[in-house]
Amino acid sequence: MAEYDVYGVGNALVDMEFAVSEDDLTSLQVDKGLMTLIDEERHDALMGSLGAQAGKRGSGGSAANTIIACAQLGGKAFYSCKVADDETGTFYMSDLAACGVSSNLTMDNRESGVTGKCVVLITPDAQRSMNTYLGITQNISVAEVDKDAIAASKIAYIEGYLVPEVAARNAAIEVRKAAESAGVKTALTLSDINMVKFFKDGLLEIAGDGLDMMFSNEDEAKLMFETDSIEGAVSGMKGLAKQFAITRGADGAVLFDGNNVIEIKAQKVTPIDTNGAGDMYAGSFLYGMTHGLSFEQCGELAGMAAGQLITQFGARMPSADMAAIGKQFSI
Repeated sequence: MAEYDVYGVGNALVDMEFAVSEDDLTSLQVDKGLMTLIDEERHDALMGSLGAQAGKRGSGGSAANTIIACAQLGGKAFYSCKVADDETGTFYMSDLAACGVSSNLTMDNRESGVTGKCVVLITPDAQRSMNTYLGITQNISVAEVDKDAIAASKIAYIEGYLVPEVAARNAAIEVRKAAESAGVKTALTLSDINMVKFFKDGLLEIAGDGLDMMFSNEDEAKLMFETDSIEGAVSGMKGLAKQFAITRGADGAVLFDGNNVIEIKAQKVTPIDTNGAGDMYAGSFLYGMTHGLSFEQCGELAGMAAGQLITQFGARMPSADMAAIGKQFSI
C-alpha cells in the first residue's frame, strides 16, 4: 500500500494577505488579478506601504495549498520544496508540519538566504493580486526531489509555477519521470494565465508524452490550446492528459474522466477572496481520486470546498470546516 496519497512539488512561499481598495492597487502600481514576480527591493517597498495594515501569514505556494487541502480532508501527503535558514523558513516548516504534511525539510538541510514570500492584495470584488518574491525557492532543483516519497505515493502533483526557472522546471520534469518509472500517476496544474502566456513550451516539456491528470481554469486552457471556446479547450486537453478538470468560476467546471465529459454546476456563493480557490479545488479533487470517489463526486467535492473557501479571507480553511465538507461525501 502507498504511504502517501499525494506527493507534491512546488514553491515554498509565506503568504501575507491584505485587504485593499482599488485605489490602493493603483497607488501601489500593482497589476490586478495577476501573479507578478518581484525582487526583494520591490517586496520591501510594498510591505513598507502596507505596514500599518494587519496581514494574515501562512505557509503557501500553489502546490503547498493543494497538498494542505488534501491533508485537511484526511489524506497523507508529502511536499518537496526549498526554504532558507531564516525565521520565515522556520515558520514555514513548522506550519507545514502542523498541517499534517510530511516534507523534505529539516532543521539541518536549509541553506542561508531568504525564504520566498508572496504579498497577496485582496480587493472588494474578491480578486487577488499576487506579488511574489521567490527568494531561495527560485533555486529549487532536482536536489529537493524525493524519489522514495514519489514511489510511495498514489499521485505526483506538479505546479505550473515551476516553469519559469530552468532548475525548477528540471525538478518538475524529474518528478514526472520518477513517477512514470514507479507506476505512480502524474498530475499538473497550469497555475496561472501568465505561465501559459510566456512559458507554454516549458509546460509542454513538463507534461512530456502526456499526463494522467490536469487542472486549469477556463482562461488558461483556452490560451494553452489557442481557442475561444470551452469545446476547443476540452479537445486540446484530451491530447495532453487522460483525465482533467477545467474550472469555470460561476459556471462550474467541465471534467473529463477518460471516457465522458461531465459538467458540474457551481454553488451560488458571494465571494470575498478568490485566493487559493484553484489550489483548494485541486487538493480536494486529488483527495477524492485517492479515496474511492467517482470522478463526478471528485468534482462535486472540489467545487464545494472551493466555493466555501472563497466566502472567507485566506487560501486555507479551518480543518473543522474541511472535515464537515468531507462528511457530506462519507469521507
